[in-house]
Amino acid sequence: MMTITEGQTGWEIRDDIGILTLTAPPRNLLADPEFIPLPVLKELTGISTLKGILIYGQGKHFSAGGDLENLFRMAGSEEELSSRMIAGNKILSFLETLNLPLVAAIRGICFGGGLEIALSCHIRICSENAVFAFPETNHNIMPGLGGTHRLPAVTGMSKALMMILGGDMINAEEALEAGIVDQVVSKDDLLTHSFNLLYKMTHDRPVPVIRSVMQALRNAATLTPEDAIREETRLFCELAMTEAIRRENED
Repeated sequence: MMTITEGQTGWEIRDDIGILTLTAPPRNLLADPEFIPLPVLKELTGISTLKGILIYGQGKHFSAGGDLENLFRMAGSEEELSSRMIAGNKILSFLETLNLPLVAAIRGICFGGGLEIALSCHIRICSENAVFAFPETNHNIMPGLGGTHRLPAVTGMSKALMMILGGDMINAEEALEAGIVDQVVSKDDLLTHSFNLLYKMTHDRPVPVIRSVMQALRNAATLTPEDAIREETRLFCELAMTEAIRRENED
């Protein structure tokens, strides 16, 4: 199944894994911060059998970020610019908090808004030719889709400061060392490797197990330790009781 949305994204489901593609080659510039309408995204990801999502860019690059010409046109109206940026942030927050594992497969350029999309994923895999940057300060602006929040969470403040304020571009190995990506593979193997990793984690796992694990891991980051452990116990008990019933019915 393939759905193309407003010329910016494609959607396919393969083996219960959703594949979200940025489809504006050659650089996959984001014409609008709301690169896919949130109601559409909610509908696509609301399928009960879905087990994970892979995000990648069509062609040679992941994404060079926002289309500055469109961005500065929007900036002619503070209300329009603010509403579009808020909409874009809601998309990334929604993706980040889905009870599904998200993997970003990154090759070529991953700049600005493209890097912010990648940082909203739980696992990031890049090709050896990938390059990363927040170049916004070179244009007298700054990241606006959560980059100043998500980047220091993985790199620490000093590296984030050098990348964002300094506009530094880093290569794949530097991104791996900084914690921006989790693995570096050859560009020819990137999509197959990324899909297979997600498939291996999820294909023989029941959907409730996947979603409970994702919820528990997020709880660990957002709740107090006591509340997170309490919720883990609750989720464990729900799964254990379901499995006990299943085994009893098999006998």
